[in-house]
Amino acid sequence: MKTISRIAAGALLAAVLAAPPAGAQTAYPEKTVRFVAGFAPGGPADIVARLMGQALSEKWGKPVVVENRGGAGGNIAAVAVSRADPDGYTVLVTTTAIAANVSYYEDAGYALSDYKTAALVGTAPNIIVGAPNLAANNLAEAMTLAKTQPLSFASAGAGTTPHLSGERIFRLLGKVDVRHVPFTGAGPAISAVMAGHVPLSSVALSGAIEQVKGGTVKGLAVTSAKRIADLPDVPTVTEAGLGEVDDATWVGLFVHAKTPGAVLARINADSNVVLASPKVREGLAKAGLIPMGGDLATSQAYVEAEAKKWAEVVNALGLKAPK
Repeated sequence: MKTISRIAAGALLAAVLAAPPAGAQTAYPEKTVRFVAGFAPGGPADIVARLMGQALSEKWGKPVVVENRGGAGGNIAAVAVSRADPDGYTVLVTTTAIAANVSYYEDAGYALSDYKTAALVGTAPNIIVGAPNLAANNLAEAMTLAKTQPLSFASAGAGTTPHLSGERIFRLLGKVDVRHVPFTGAGPAISAVMAGHVPLSSVALSGAIEQVKGGTVKGLAVTSAKRIADLPDVPTVTEAGLGEVDDATWVGLFVHAKTPGAVLARINADSNVVLASPKVREGLAKAGLIPMGGDLATSQAYVEAEAKKWAEVVNALGLKAPK
């Protein structure tokens, strides 16, 4: 599966910055904007919510508050935003999970058509990490270990792409039974691995890059086609002999589908402006995220394509959320 590349992400951002600032006529925002992050602090959704929230607050001259509502793989936050007033003052900040959960859950509590994609912010590969006391230093060794003793892997939540990526890598490609343990975000998942409560984790790179650099967890493999420049010693899943794997977790801003077009356009245009700023780009890079950007039509089409892609993975693995 192919993820958005650095070149494609840059092209999207360049294209939108060259366009006229659609939606600039609206007075939005005239009051505090609420960013509802779909996961607990420490993961990519939380990082993006705070980074973009601060940048947009400065641009708008109005407060942007971040509320973390983790749980059910991002569904709790998604449902809350689908029930909020469609005025653009409640914005969902979530990951690829919004596109994957509609297939993974028999009833996610929402449909993808309940939202409009306001902006695509950043993308990053996933990473498989191990606890400090794990008797394996790479993914191939972890696979061998899983054949001799029970292992489990933590994720940011059931139905998230790190969860689905982990299931595909362990069960479909590695032919080993590694039990999934869902958490409310990448932060809690990584904390559990750091403490040795769970031996493995599959999370977005942004949720674990600092811990891998600091040596508090072992970086076993990244799900990108090539090694990551900031983690040159961490091999790819492909290098572990499991075939070509190129999975990613992206983060976007979403609003109620009935949000006025001018408000939606304003959020999109201003998000792309702040995405081009050195401060935001440096913040994303520090978290291991590649800036995305894009106009409304391109962003919406990308999310819909992702929903189709992950539906194919869910069906291939025969995965369904526990009732």
